[in-house]
Amino acid sequence: MDILAEVLDRVRFGGTLLFHFELGHPWNLALPARPYALFHYLSRGSATLTLEQGREFHMTEGDFFVVTRGESHVIYSDRETKPLPILDLERLPGRLGLVRHGGTAQPLSTMICGNFTVARPSRGSILELLPPVLVLKPTEDGGWLEAILKRMVGESALERPGQGVALSRLTEVLFVEVLRSWIKSLGPGEGGWLGAMADPHIGPALQLIHERPDRPWTLGDLGHSVGLGRSAFSARFTKLVGQPMYRYLIARRMSEAAFLLETTDEGIARIATRVGYESAAAFSKLFHRHHGLSPGRYRADRRSDGGRRHGDALEAEAAD
Repeated sequence: MDILAEVLDRVRFGGTLLFHFELGHPWNLALPARPYALFHYLSRGSATLTLEQGREFHMTEGDFFVVTRGESHVIYSDRETKPLPILDLERLPGRLGLVRHGGTAQPLSTMICGNFTVARPSRGSILELLPPVLVLKPTEDGGWLEAILKRMVGESALERPGQGVALSRLTEVLFVEVLRSWIKSLGPGEGGWLGAMADPHIGPALQLIHERPDRPWTLGDLGHSVGLGRSAFSARFTKLVGQPMYRYLIARRMSEAAFLLETTDEGIARIATRVGYESAAAFSKLFHRHHGLSPGRYRADRRSDGGRRHGDALEAEAAD
């Protein structure tokens, strides 16, 4: 089982390209808080990204930034220039993505911005595991990033049938590649279960949990399965994943249960059994504690929203 692929598929990950900027110095852009991640790729020039609480990041050519919690921030070449809300910008007629902004002075900067959305957000989701600002610097094998982004810019240049679907798929590929690059850069104990997947002992244990969340796993069982004693396995799992094995197992079961409630018509008792609980009452109590809703209410709420993506609102605003 490819754990990352399964998780991405189940949360209904998506996104789109929103703006392709050509920016003349001086310029200053303000981005409001949003309930999803925003990304910025500076393909030319330099800039500064500042979060609402004042934390600054210097951006140079080839840098890729993801504001994973969607908090408000500004990006500028000149701090003293009045910030312009990004949604107030006007696009060139007939070109959905290209926006020219700023002064006439050199240097000219170019930047690509978009969003990453999760239609099925959950506790412990991938975006929550990422740092508030994820930074990828240019690498020798980083041609994939520019290639994907150029394709997205080309796709957004002129309105065509299927454009929204094409951009969403390209953004999904982009996010997978960003995750791969970030995971590769992690040190021991960083990145929660995403980083722990590469460990020769904990990675296989995570795979067993994901493949069979219904099994009554114990520390001894899993440790033996991956070649470690109970104590050594417990300490290693907690250190690398960031939480004890039993807590991770419960979260995995609750995630599987939520997925089954959304995508099947199986009864709650049957779902309880499929995720490892003999008592529907015990399962329902734990589910409510984890998700804040009873299983029945959770199913009704998720189905009533029609699977709306959180990105729809900003895409509508950007098209205005």
